[in-house]
Amino acid sequence: MIIRDPGGQVLLVQGVQFDGVDDPIVIESLVLREAIIWCLSLGFSVVCFEGDAKVVIDKINQASTRDNQIGAILEEIVGFFALHSGLSVRFVGRSSNRVAHLVARRALSLYPASCRNFDFAAWLNSRM
Repeated sequence: MIIRDPGGQVLLVQGVQFDGVDDPIVIESLVLREAIIWCLSLGFSVVCFEGDAKVVIDKINQASTRDNQIGAILEEIVGFFALHSGLSVRFVGRSSNRVAHLVARRALSLYPASCRNFDFAAWLNSRM
């Protein structure tokens, strides 16, 4: 999860790990759910979430939560959006999402080593 200010400057990066989950759609849904919870807990009231999981984002924006695989997660996300009018989500293709792509590549290069001491925000800002 990456939090950027309106100018695109990276403010904070938070990693999330889901043991035993290997389905990309489930992971994308869980990461978005965690990002929402995390931002709300930090007091953010206006947030535009971006992601490259078009299937997940389309279902959320259409409030289409009938999905055996991720339905319960989508219901929770849609509920957050209903309660907090300042939250939104939009699709950004991988080719246009340089920040997420850089973080994903860096995280993969560190796996399975611990990333806890790595300052992702500084690293990203140095490359933007």
